[in-house]
Amino acid sequence: MTAGTIRDAPHGGKQPVRAAIASHRGRRHNSRMLKLALFVCGVVCCAFLPQLPSLWNLGGLCLLAWLLMWLASPRPAMLAAFLLGLGYADARAQWRLAQELPPTQWQRPVLLEGVVRGLPTPGEYGVRMLFEVERVLTEGARLPARVQLTVFARKGEAVMAAPWHAGQRWQLTARFRPRQSTANPFGFDAEQWLWSEGVLASGTVQPGARLLGEAQDATAWVDRLRERLVLRIEAVLGRSRAAGLVAGLTVGAQQRIARAEWQSLARTGLTHLVSISGLHITMVAGMVAAIVAVLLRRWPVTACPPRLLIVGSGVLAAAGYAVLAGFSVPTQRTLYMLGCMALMLLWRRRWSGLHMWWLALVLVLLIDPFAVLAPGLWLSFGLVAALMLSSAGRRRPAGKARQLLLGQWAATVASLLPLLSLFGQFPLVSPLANAVAIPFVSVLLTPLALLAVALPWEWPLLLSGWLAEWFYRGVDWLAQWPMLQVAAAPWPLLLLGGIGSLYLLAPAGMPGRWLGASLLLPALCYQPPPPAAGEFRVVVLDVGQGLSVLIQTRQHALLFDTGAAEGGRWVLPQLQGLGIRQLDTLLLSHNDKDHDAAAADIVAALPVRRILVGQQATLEQYGLSGQLCQRGQSWAWDGIRFDVLWPPVAEVLADDNSHSCVLRVAGQRHALMLTGDAPRAVEERLVADYGQQLRSSVLVAGHHGSRTSTAPLWLETLQPQVSVLSAGFLNRYRHPHPLVLASLQQQGRVLRTDADGLLSLTLGAELHYDCYRRLAARYWRSAGPCARDEVPQATDSSG
Repeated sequence: MTAGTIRDAPHGGKQPVRAAIASHRGRRHNSRMLKLALFVCGVVCCAFLPQLPSLWNLGGLCLLAWLLMWLASPRPAMLAAFLLGLGYADARAQWRLAQELPPTQWQRPVLLEGVVRGLPTPGEYGVRMLFEVERVLTEGARLPARVQLTVFARKGEAVMAAPWHAGQRWQLTARFRPRQSTANPFGFDAEQWLWSEGVLASGTVQPGARLLGEAQDATAWVDRLRERLVLRIEAVLGRSRAAGLVAGLTVGAQQRIARAEWQSLARTGLTHLVSISGLHITMVAGMVAAIVAVLLRRWPVTACPPRLLIVGSGVLAAAGYAVLAGFSVPTQRTLYMLGCMALMLLWRRRWSGLHMWWLALVLVLLIDPFAVLAPGLWLSFGLVAALMLSSAGRRRPAGKARQLLLGQWAATVASLLPLLSLFGQFPLVSPLANAVAIPFVSVLLTPLALLAVALPWEWPLLLSGWLAEWFYRGVDWLAQWPMLQVAAAPWPLLLLGGIGSLYLLAPAGMPGRWLGASLLLPALCYQPPPPAAGEFRVVVLDVGQGLSVLIQTRQHALLFDTGAAEGGRWVLPQLQGLGIRQLDTLLLSHNDKDHDAAAADIVAALPVRRILVGQQATLEQYGLSGQLCQRGQSWAWDGIRFDVLWPPVAEVLADDNSHSCVLRVAGQRHALMLTGDAPRAVEERLVADYGQQLRSSVLVAGHHGSRTSTAPLWLETLQPQVSVLSAGFLNRYRHPHPLVLASLQQQGRVLRTDADGLLSLTLGAELHYDCYRRLAARYWRSAGPCARDEVPQATDSSG
């Protein structure tokens, strides 16, 4: 049909043309969103590659993407979008990998100059801060652009008196180590977080640092302003938990919130409220936009459209608050979405909320493709998508009360599976807690706190502190409610559960939406398969410089030691992820914090039927009820025999390490030996008393590979096929000792938690072992000897 025909046609004849134009626009709109989605998929896929494509492969990907775009047909263009995302993330990752600390500089002193960025964080033992390297003065040395520095306080020195402040320039000497950390499948992954933040090395500042003055760039100015506001808040409210909350809500100083408060917030599902998130940014933007709207109604402006002024003022306010808060991913997401809205009004285009959502996500990943490794990115964007999805397809808006209920329902469904897969638990009280806390924090506490830091008087800060304290009292009460805890489900069940969540959030009118719950149930009810009859599983947790070993039979579980840190850091997330609902025995080898420090946390979190300890001091220190390990104690679980070989009853021993419980676990063909920190004198006594009865396929080397344990006679008697070393990466004790390591390597395979991460061994008809760094290989995660093996290892029982 020609243009003249369209003009001359009657009104009714124009409808098919208009429908065709609308359909064409809809297809173009959907095509754009699909391309954005495929670009995001390419960036996400790159983050989970075990190895990056080489530069030649990267060049080939870019050439292929260009050719496909030149062809301009729909399917090649979609593939080109994916390849562009993959290639862009690959190039950024290659550039970042090139900045990593060379092994030749590990733990060597380096003289450098730079600027303190962000807010220095005072701790129990010193000050930790982010440092931007300006110049490396040591000849031949090379450092990443951003490093994390720790200044340990000298004995008797007050940590807060240390002269380290935001925006200062320093010349200092530090010893650096790479970003490698513990590697466990569940809980916080420090190595992943450091990579996503671009912190590729950490160092310890040596004495003799020299202050060079104040940096004059805009970032330093903002950091100094943030620090002044934090110090003012603490001057008025003291170093209380209320002051930490007010500082966190106003300038993003979440470091001021104690770990105990974070744990209570996690148990109620309210951590997102304390972190400056999209909710707070939107609230500030909405308040400023409302004020500007009122002013424009009173004093109209004709030079610019009012709606543009209203939206622009809100975006500017959101940008200012985001910068003041440290520009985290949730604040970026909201700021970019608000910016998309402003552009929509400027260009007079109608963009859907989903289109703006994709644009904001692409913009975040263009700026920082490593943000895909931050759980906050997916929780933030996922909740917004859930709210849009749940409200789609409605002919007219629901009432305010119904909107609140629908929003809370969408947030609960959207966050259920991610929180369970990331943390192994979901607060059952979360919907109720959020329904009350969101309006309290967002509408009352946060605006008042922002106003209080802007005003010169103290009473607004005191009022904010009073409200913050009442908020914490409610959190303390709600934190006592039960939690939903599930084992970590494999990815097929997580994918199935994700489809079920989307189906539950489908627009109104979708038939059988409640059937989505049936797709969620397998992930919620999953329980890892136990060892087969006659087998037992040994999981050596990566707890840094310490020891913690989980032993599972078909129906029972024993935990040997707990590591050095609090239980929620390493041990409890692993137990929850592995589906351990109770411990039949908690055995604490001796009274040393790298073996029993998390005992009280574990007993508080899990039912423990029996506690055995090497020393009475452990029970007294942690307020536990149990009994001493004694030579001759023995029991059997599911055909697996457990024997306590040390310490003897009523015998005076030389030191704490000599009190270490020694446990041997034996199946039909293989046995495991655990000795804690027992010294060579204990090993010699055991050899003299038991002889060849000690022979074990797997040995967890005593005292983390120290020279004080693992004597040649001990190894000759046990003849282990696999030896396990539990030690911290580049620990200050320099464990394991080279001579001990050489002796173990002569006996058989050596597995190390500092190099291989969490270790899993199955002892049955054959001996199988594997390590986490192989099972979850990523290009940004360092790989030890076990991780470089192509397949899990098996050892023939005939040896």
